[in-house]
Amino acid sequence: MSFLLECPHCGPRPVGEFAYGGELGTEDLYLRANVQGVQREAWFHRFGCEVWFEAERDTRTNEVLVTR
Repeated sequence: MSFLLECPHCGPRPVGEFAYGGELGTEDLYLRANVQGVQREAWFHRFGCEVWFEAERDTRTNEVLVTR
C-alpha cells in the first residue's frame, strides 16, 4: 500500500513516514467499525515533525480527503 498523506505541518509525504493510530470515534480497542468508505483516523508523523493528527481517508481508494 503506497499513497501520499499530507501532514498538516510538513506537507505531502509518503505514507511510510507515518504510523497508523487507528479509527477515531470508537472507544473500544477491539470493536472497530472498519467501514468501506470514508473514516476518520489518527496518524503519527514518526519520520518528520513527530505530531499526531487526524485524517479522513476513503478506505476503498486510499484517497486522503482532509487532514487536521
